[in-house]
Amino acid sequence: MDINHMNFQDYLNALSGLNLSNMYLKDFFLTWEKTDDEIKGIWTVADALRYLRSHNISTKVFDSGLGISLFRDNSTRTRFSFASACNLLGLEVQDLDEKKSQIAHGETVRETANMISFMADVIGIRDDMYIGKGNKYMHDVTDAVQQGYDDGILEQRPTLVNLQCDIDHPTQIMADTLHCIHELGGIENMKGKKIAMTWAYSPSYGKPLSVPQGCIGLMTRLGANVVLAHPEGYDIMPEVEDIARKQAAASGGSFTKTNSMEEAFKDADIVYPKSWAPFAAMEERTELYGNGDQEGIDRLEKELLAHNAGFKNWTCSEELMKTTKEGKAIYLHCLPADISGVSCEEGEVDASVFDRYRDSLYKQASYKPYVIAAMILLEKFRDAPAVLKALEEKGTPRIFR
Repeated sequence: MDINHMNFQDYLNALSGLNLSNMYLKDFFLTWEKTDDEIKGIWTVADALRYLRSHNISTKVFDSGLGISLFRDNSTRTRFSFASACNLLGLEVQDLDEKKSQIAHGETVRETANMISFMADVIGIRDDMYIGKGNKYMHDVTDAVQQGYDDGILEQRPTLVNLQCDIDHPTQIMADTLHCIHELGGIENMKGKKIAMTWAYSPSYGKPLSVPQGCIGLMTRLGANVVLAHPEGYDIMPEVEDIARKQAAASGGSFTKTNSMEEAFKDADIVYPKSWAPFAAMEERTELYGNGDQEGIDRLEKELLAHNAGFKNWTCSEELMKTTKEGKAIYLHCLPADISGVSCEEGEVDASVFDRYRDSLYKQASYKPYVIAAMILLEKFRDAPAVLKALEEKGTPRIFR
């Protein structure tokens, strides 16, 4: 069935064959911690929510409640996607600004987590800057709210959505993949496709590893032939590569590595050129920050910028795009991209390539609010398909006309 021509009952039918029960009152940390059914369920619920909204049917399943957002790194798309997702379901959003909270005065994670959660239903956290820290912090928060709920302090247990950590960027890569599924006409059409997740030059340093790791950690599950390309020394976490290899073997796809951007792009169906920092450098930066060594941080930044400059030829050019499958590969980017001659002198992508794919990139980004809303819905309701059916049957207009 063409996913782009499904009706609402098709979504309900698809959900009926999936085991989603273990998502209830659970958190979303990493895609590879979820089952195939749960991943497919999120995509299907996201499409169902989009269908309802496009048909002017309200999807508010909460009469009140908060979605707490904590961003420890800058964000535009993910911040607004989380707010949009919460609003779509009827939750209001409250940002936790650590500089304006008692965290600055030494408030513990356990205390903060409970204080913000008295009427919260979901907590979204981005903590992606320091290796070994972000995902752990998210677990510390969920452990604290679980204890608060078990002890009767909290009337409900807020669930967590990982809005990007040091290991994975699940809402981003889930949205990216759903975009590809729609572009290709169905999840079954991902099988056998060549996907190039490749490093690209950026005149900045310290970009997180979570996007390339998220890509190989999810797309290898779909039977695709995933290629990870980067210059020597720009390695990602070895444990994530191991996960990608195992998943590719199980799905009938493949996972390979190369130090050639040209090799990765050749005959690729999907390309994802994106800069990231070397894993070893991110480990070093984490240690320097932990020691409060600003002089060391400044030194590392200069070293990395100089090292990056040696690979300015790693850019998504018109010439490289012509070598992809029929010269028409799907071009992905999590945005904002470093666009040569626009946002920087030399960067990740030629301006002409970016301009040609601009509408497609914006469509790619548009899936993220629905993916986040689907994660929340499946975490908060035991029978999400029944909730969706009730929304459709009730038919409350989103906009009264």
